[in-house]
Amino acid sequence: MLIGPSIRIASARGGESRLSIFLFHRVLPAPDPLFPGEVDVAAFDRMVGWISRWFQVLPLPDALRRLREGRLSAGSAAITFDDGYADNLTHALPILLRHQASATLFVATGFLDGGRMWNDTLIESVRRTPLAQIDLSAIGMAAVPTGGDADKRQAIEALIPRLKHLPPEQRQAQVAAVARASQAVLPDDLMLRSAQLKAWRRAGMDVGAHTVNHPILSKTAPAAARQEMADSKAVLESLLGERIGLFAYPNGKPGQDYQPEHARMAAELGFDAALSTAWGAARRDSDPFELPRFTPWDRTRLRFGLRLVQNLLSS
Repeated sequence: MLIGPSIRIASARGGESRLSIFLFHRVLPAPDPLFPGEVDVAAFDRMVGWISRWFQVLPLPDALRRLREGRLSAGSAAITFDDGYADNLTHALPILLRHQASATLFVATGFLDGGRMWNDTLIESVRRTPLAQIDLSAIGMAAVPTGGDADKRQAIEALIPRLKHLPPEQRQAQVAAVARASQAVLPDDLMLRSAQLKAWRRAGMDVGAHTVNHPILSKTAPAAARQEMADSKAVLESLLGERIGLFAYPNGKPGQDYQPEHARMAAELGFDAALSTAWGAARRDSDPFELPRFTPWDRTRLRFGLRLVQNLLSS
């Protein structure tokens, strides 16, 4: 099967081109024993190589403009990152530049300059604990063993779903309790520094907003959700000295992590478009404030490509 021609045909069914938008988060320097499926530099290099070979990779603002105006070429794509990890600059950017690919980074501004997302605090507490087990009685759980990688994976898999959808204040308190119980020394360099974000932009990459504290918007009071969205836009505009027109919903599942009212907020706040994590490819008639994104999880060329064709055919 010739993947490139198949993608171009699938993306232009009915004479209407579809835009494939890829979503990444971290690009690790080496495979992580706790999360062996996470993308590292070798895997990212392969994937960007495939993507740039099969698609015309465009800056997201340009791709969305062409889509809206009916000028998008068949087999067009854009690459995005969520959250604002430092490894997007240190590890992903050189690979993107080598493949002459552009990307947009959606930044949760509250974690710039030494901050840490709640899930990373949990993960690093478990990863770095000097203890053979962590006493979780402070959050109403039994102690979890942490003597080896398998134990640590199991502990993380138990903790994250339990805390993920708690109200932000309650979740933060429980995360802090786990961190204290772990006795771990936690890192402060996981997320971008302001100077690093400026370097990303100077390299020709784009930036979008992703709230301040990465709350689940559907679990957040409407006024607070709107403030999260507005403040992240304002912080980035002040930092970079330019208008920020794109937004990505934290977690991003429609009807679960955000609601139609948040799409209306994005429009009212002056964003041009907002991205979800719903699978699919964007069409000219797609709601610009609920655009889909999809990245295959397969690690072989053929399966990765087939999954992309299937995603286009279902859109």
